[in-house]
Amino acid sequence: MLRYLLDTNIVIYTMKRRPIEVLHVFNENADRMAISAITLSELLYGAEKSSNVSQNLSVIEDFCSRLEVLSYGAKASQHYGSIRASLAKSGEPIGVNDVHIAAHARSEGLILVTNNVKEFIKVPALQIENWVNS
Repeated sequence: MLRYLLDTNIVIYTMKRRPIEVLHVFNENADRMAISAITLSELLYGAEKSSNVSQNLSVIEDFCSRLEVLSYGAKASQHYGSIRASLAKSGEPIGVNDVHIAAHARSEGLILVTNNVKEFIKVPALQIENWVNS
């Protein structure tokens, strides 16, 4: 059963640095983790604009082959509208893709795993964990 949605920055951090403590938590929770289609889009964009396109695409493909990629649908869209409006009203907006990822996690009742807590802490009713500092 899924429990965690990985944010783009924790995926990039893990692919680049391969920190033992994070890899250990990943291995313990392998069947309970997923990424959003939004995260996959961000990863592919980063690879396509890099100087090592094929190598980076291969790393992404290998990493993501072990994860479920969740489609972004109407339920996530409803949460997106609510979150973005709430953040705009409070004067604390975050990046558009971060709102999408937060909305996706919240709409599915998943814990968002991120190394970017300062952004996501602004999102009401979003469960967050940072495996880098755990």
